[in-house]
Amino acid sequence: MTRIKLISMCAVVALSALPGYALAQTVQSETQRDINQQQRIDQGLQNGSLSTGEAAKLERGEANINRAESNALKDGSLSPAEKARIQNMQNNESKQIYRDEHNNVTGNPNSASSERMQADVQRNINQEQRIKQGEQSGALTNREVGKLQGGQAHVDRREARAGADGNVNAREQRRIQAAENRQSKRIYHKKHNDVVKQ
Repeated sequence: MTRIKLISMCAVVALSALPGYALAQTVQSETQRDINQQQRIDQGLQNGSLSTGEAAKLERGEANINRAESNALKDGSLSPAEKARIQNMQNNESKQIYRDEHNNVTGNPNSASSERMQADVQRNINQEQRIKQGEQSGALTNREVGKLQGGQAHVDRREARAGADGNVNAREQRRIQAAENRQSKRIYHKKHNDVVKQ
């Protein structure tokens, strides 16, 4: 184990000893990281440093992260080991975004396919921001956040499958939008039910 990893693990364990606050911060920090990475994918599509196919592969990575978050939060808490695993996945995804943005493959941001993918990724950003806002306000419990991250994983997988061939057609986008609409309703219902974070 490298010294940096050992120091990181010790910091995570130390922070986890703080009651309540550390746990809430941990969950919110993971959601903020999801937002940041989706924004980087969107920016890469907009400036042409990412092709639709590259963005689709990155969305598969985002789906894996969201699924890990969902599984970790099933019990309503995030252990230091789970947090470390998710952070490792996010670090790997961040490196992949960087590599894809700086390779010789470029995209056409004005193509219909790229514009469709851009719209879908922007919707991911919006949904993640709504989840984060619900966490911050206490309208969403950690368990509800986990369930919603599972929904985000489903949407991301649809985007990954649609763009796997380097093109997102109008029919594929309609399917993605239908999944996004279902997820949007879930977020609304979870934020407005009688369950609140204590």
